[in-house]
Amino acid sequence: MIAKLKGLLDETGTDWAVIDVQGVGYLVHCSSKTLAALGEQGEGCTIYTDLQVSENDMRLLGFAEASERDWFRLLTQVQGVGSKVGLAILSALSTGELQSACANGDAAMVARAQGVGPKLAGRIVNELKDKAGSLPSAPGAVAMAASPAGSVSADAVSALENLGFKPVVAARAVAAAHGELGEGASEGELIRVALKKAAQ
Repeated sequence: MIAKLKGLLDETGTDWAVIDVQGVGYLVHCSSKTLAALGEQGEGCTIYTDLQVSENDMRLLGFAEASERDWFRLLTQVQGVGSKVGLAILSALSTGELQSACANGDAAMVARAQGVGPKLAGRIVNELKDKAGSLPSAPGAVAMAASPAGSVSADAVSALENLGFKPVVAARAVAAAHGELGEGASEGELIRVALKKAAQ
C-alpha cells in the first residue's frame, strides 16, 4: 500500500491535489487543511496517504500530518462516515479540536462539518471517546481546547497524567473542573477538583 508521497505539487482543485513523484502524477483527495499546508504549485511537498478500494472505485486520500491520517482511519470506522464525510470533518476541525470534541462528548463541534448531522456527530463522539486519548495531536491540544486557561490547565492535565490517569480522562476532568471553578482558578484548585471528577 502507498503510505507516503514525496514530490512536487503539480496541480490542485477544491478537494484534491496531483503530486508529481519523478514524473508520475498521483491524484490525491485531501481536506482543505491539507491542501492549504501543501504550499504553492511547483514546490516540494510530502503527503501521508491512505488507499481506499471499493467494488467500483480506488482512491488515494492525502494528509499533511500522519496524525490526520490516523484520525481519518478512525473516523471511517464509524458507521455512516465514508471518505467524503471523513475529509469534511478534517476540513472543519483540526486533529486537536477533534480529539477534544471526542474526549468531552462535544457532538455540536463535530456537527459543524459539512454533511454531518447531530445524530451522526453523536455517534462519532460516542464511539471514539475511548480512543481519543490514544491518538496523537498537537501537544496540549486536548487540554487547551477543553480548558482555555492556558498553561495552568495544561499543567493540571499533565499532573493528572503523572498520577496515572489516561490523557483523555485527565483532559475531561480538568475541563469539568475549569467549568466549575471559572477562569481565575489556580493550578492547585484545578488539580484538586479534577482529581475528584476523574475518580467518579
